[in-house]
Amino acid sequence: MILRSVSLRILVAAATLALSTLGAPLAHAQAQPAPSATAASTAPAAATPAPAAVAPAAQPAAKNGEALDNPYGIEALWKGSDVIARSVLILLAIMSAGSWYILIVKLLEQTKMTRAARTAQAKFWQAGSLRDGVASLEKNSAYRFIADSGVSATDDHAGLKKHIPLEDWISMNVQGAVDRVQASTQKGLAFLATVGSTSPFVGLFGTVWGIYHALTAIGISGQASIDKVAGPVGEALIMTAIGLAVAIPAVLAYNWLARRNKAIMDEVREFSGELNAVIVGSAGRA
Repeated sequence: MILRSVSLRILVAAATLALSTLGAPLAHAQAQPAPSATAASTAPAAATPAPAAVAPAAQPAAKNGEALDNPYGIEALWKGSDVIARSVLILLAIMSAGSWYILIVKLLEQTKMTRAARTAQAKFWQAGSLRDGVASLEKNSAYRFIADSGVSATDDHAGLKKHIPLEDWISMNVQGAVDRVQASTQKGLAFLATVGSTSPFVGLFGTVWGIYHALTAIGISGQASIDKVAGPVGEALIMTAIGLAVAIPAVLAYNWLARRNKAIMDEVREFSGELNAVIVGSAGRA
């Protein structure tokens, strides 16, 4: 019995050892899927940076689209403004166009008068007679007009005009022609002076109107956010800039043309004085 119990224990121990030996590989096989699951969970995480790398490439296109479609530019100002703001812009545009037109026209007139002065200096005083000298002057010029007025005064000294001394009558006609020439040179300068003095205030009116729109937008929205006030405030600043851009060239053009007119009229008065003396002397000899 003792031997039988000992052999039974030996068999139980051998069976237990065999089972423990066979269970170790099965446990190891069941434990291996955990690392594969970890690898599978880390694979998407490693793949996620790919979309992030693509997103920055699309951002410059969006920025370029925003730069091309500027909601605060001149075009947006015109489309988003009301009747009063558009009227201010049109008025400033008319002022600017008129100023540049007058500047160009007066420069051409002054150039013509300067050329006529050189012609008078070179040909008129070298002529053999008074009428030959008048014929040598440029047609439709200020000097030709003054010379014709002085010469025609000797032929028009008749009737009641004979009671006026011939010398005074000739001087009156020559001086009248000079005054008309000076009035012609002054044409357009008053417009430049008006534009130079009023266009800043016209632009300031547009500025006040834009600020009014900004305050209205703040009151309606109930918050002073930048998207509510950027448009109206930008409109106000643009109006101020346009008003100054119109006024400054007008003021500079007025001062420049007035200074050139003074120099030109000095030459005209000098010519008219000498012409008056020549006509009076010729009429006295006649």
